[in-house]
Amino acid sequence: MPTNKAAAVDALREAWTRAEVERVEIACGGGIGRTGTALACLAVIDGLPNHEAVDYIRQQYSPRAVETPWQRRFVSRFK
Repeated sequence: MPTNKAAAVDALREAWTRAEVERVEIACGGGIGRTGTALACLAVIDGLPNHEAVDYIRQQYSPRAVETPWQRRFVSRFK
């Protein structure tokens, strides 16, 4: 999980904004836990309710996305 939550939120909001006009890549070592968490947060920024974001990313990206309880909690509290 991010050690600086505010910086993580800012980075994800910037990625979402930049994706309108340029290619943005989201990745981590395995491409599942942290990547899925970031994608779920981007879905929230795009208007999906927090409580639906993890299921949505698991359906659209990977059934294993957002691996840990801490990652799920991060998405559920993301603003």
